Amino acid sequence: MWAASLAIRRNARQNRGIMSEPSITPARLSSSRTWFLLGGAFLTFSVGAGFMHSYTVFLVAFIEAFGWSRADASVAYSVSQIVSGLTSPLVGMLVDRLGPRRLILGGGCLLAAGLFASAYANALWHMWLLYGVVMTLGANCLGLVVFVPLLSEHFVKNRGMAVAIVQSANGFARAFSAPLSTMMVAGLGWRGAYLWQGVFMAAMIVPLGALFRRTDPAPGARAARRAAGGEGWTLKQAMRTPHFWLLMLVYVFTGLGSFLVALHQLAFAVDIGFDKLYAAGVLGLGAFLSLPGVIITGTLSDYVGREISAVVTYGTSILGVVFALMITSPDQHLLLWLHGCFFGLTWGARGPAITAKTADLFPGPNLGTILGVISIGTGVGAGAGAWLAGFVFDMTGTYRAAFWLAIGFYVCGSVAFWSLRRPPAVR
Repeated sequence: MWAASLAIRRNARQNRGIMSEPSITPARLSSSRTWFLLGGAFLTFSVGAGFMHSYTVFLVAFIEAFGWSRADASVAYSVSQIVSGLTSPLVGMLVDRLGPRRLILGGGCLLAAGLFASAYANALWHMWLLYGVVMTLGANCLGLVVFVPLLSEHFVKNRGMAVAIVQSANGFARAFSAPLSTMMVAGLGWRGAYLWQGVFMAAMIVPLGALFRRTDPAPGARAARRAAGGEGWTLKQAMRTPHFWLLMLVYVFTGLGSFLVALHQLAFAVDIGFDKLYAAGVLGLGAFLSLPGVIITGTLSDYVGREISAVVTYGTSILGVVFALMITSPDQHLLLWLHGCFFGLTWGARGPAITAKTADLFPGPNLGTILGVISIGTGVGAGAGAWLAGFVFDMTGTYRAAFWLAIGFYVCGSVAFWSLRRPPAVR
């Protein structure tokens, strides 16, 4: 009895020591501070994503100015998506170690430099380098992988909702970037539009970084977690599970399905005969619906499950693509609106479910790294989809085959996500 009592007291002292270690669990922030960080993440992601999504407008301008083929003009976007995926593990590792503030400052400088330099581009390879690499690296440091680890620590019960709010910034940016960039290009020319975008980004760097003061990881925090046995999932452990590879496949299929359509929506509408500014406005307003759409589906995933929420969004996107396939003349305004609204409603809506599912399955201080590696899938899928749509158009003179392929990949994504229902075992 005495020995058992002594062991119990010793274990209790050890447990109190672990729980009192300040660096093992995240520091408790006030409710107002956590919501402030969530708002800051939304704003920062919106700024970076807005500049990247404007390439759909510059794509049309490049084709008109240089006579590039659709496939050639799409290469820069494809390079961007692939670079984004391949550098996501690096961004994830850096944010685990440095925190979001430093990445935002560095990424903002890269994005501003890329925008300024793009104003002087006059060859394909210039855009491959500037948009595909420089601007992409910058925008990646202002993206979702940077904010998920921080927010996942402070929104545990409402993780899907928090991730959804940040993810909705992607659709919000896509909504305002197309019509705004179209007006800028029409009024200033595409070179002038790039210059003024660079000025705006340069002015935003320091204010955006200031939103995340005092969020840098405490010195020795990772070592303290390991010493206390709180390491959580490691990248190697995660990669030994089928769930890791299924999540990556989900990203690949989603990227393929989405970007076989998204990059070429405006070009498709203009080819049909719709006015360029009118079509940009319709598609922009449709994309704006992703703001409530992503938040609703992400929040819903906290209650009905990530899988059901994701499958519903896949079905909605497929319906949007079907409406596009039905358009045959420029007087079919209703079909263009239905396409823009249904496709836009769930643009990015899979993101919160996939990201929250990753945090559910592989929690711990290595979440940023794990999520970054899984995100390679979206870069590969989006890059391949963007180029493939242009290639299909060059071969057939129409986007219809590309849109049918998008539907097929969305179906594959639904099946892969549904297979994630059971949690993995630690190996």
